[in-house]
Amino acid sequence: AYDSGEFLQVHEYEHVNRWSDLIAARPAVKRGRMVNRTSGDPASQLHERHDAGDFDTRTQDKIGDEAA
Repeated sequence: AYDSGEFLQVHEYEHVNRWSDLIAARPAVKRGRMVNRTSGDPASQLHERHDAGDFDTRTQDKIGDEAA
């Protein structure tokens, strides 16, 4: 398999990695990564977002098979 991170030697770019980690830690980015996510922890999956409150009330762990 092709491992682009290894090929590009991204581990050597300390400042870029720090910046990427800072961006990934932002609450808005965390919420955005939940939208339309279909794998992983059900608490981190929000298949449909229509309101800001959906992040608190409509994640897959809360609605279960209701969306199926």
